Amino acid sequence: MVCETWKAKLDTYLDGELPEAETRTFDGHVRSCQSCSADALARIQMKRTIQVAGRRFTPSAEFRRRVQQGIASKPRRGLSLGWMFALAAAVILAVGALTLTYVGTRSDRGQVFSEIADLHVATLASSSPVDVISTDRHTVKPWFQGKIPFAFDLPELRNSEFSLLGGRMTYLDQVPGAHLIYDVRKHHISVFVFQERSLRLPGRLNENSSAPKYVSFNVETWSQGGLRYFVIGDASAADIDGLARLFKDAS
Repeated sequence: MVCETWKAKLDTYLDGELPEAETRTFDGHVRSCQSCSADALARIQMKRTIQVAGRRFTPSAEFRRRVQQGIASKPRRGLSLGWMFALAAAVILAVGALTLTYVGTRSDRGQVFSEIADLHVATLASSSPVDVISTDRHTVKPWFQGKIPFAFDLPELRNSEFSLLGGRMTYLDQVPGAHLIYDVRKHHISVFVFQERSLRLPGRLNENSSAPKYVSFNVETWSQGGLRYFVIGDASAADIDGLARLFKDAS
């Protein structure tokens, strides 16, 4: 089948490891091919299930503390070779703990961007990307009332190059939020809005956070009025920033 060639590269595409030009070509194929879009959606859902299961058994800080206390050497009389080895081991453990904390923070931050990218791809691959179809913000915004535990404002798009396609409910780490889809020069951009306090986000996630290189989309995120916004798409960084500014002004 003609799609076998595409499906052979599907995992590479979902991991963001294809060249930029090939990624754009793949995006267009996934949107137009029902078989490949269904396959992509199934793999993304499996990937997210594995990620959630992996976090479920993450050791707690208390567990780490008890292990470190259990293996810490007790002070001994006099300076001996064994005491020196114990001291060296303690230093290595301390450095290792700091490294794991730093890497863990970076990994958590990358995990958030990866999940947002998965939501964006899965929605565009779906046969029904939006639940409320409208270019009118006064139709889309009221649709979310009673479906999510917060309210948000949509920007006025008059005199801009952006157009609203519609919206749908979504979930990030089992937290409900709004997913809006915009179009600019045939590029689809997703805007995700969540309640900040309900999300378990890494402390260093802020306006200056950049997406990992393996996320093959331009992404911008910020916190405003108790809400966390993500703007993501294969449009240019300038377009992502432009739509983000419209949302910031509207709020």
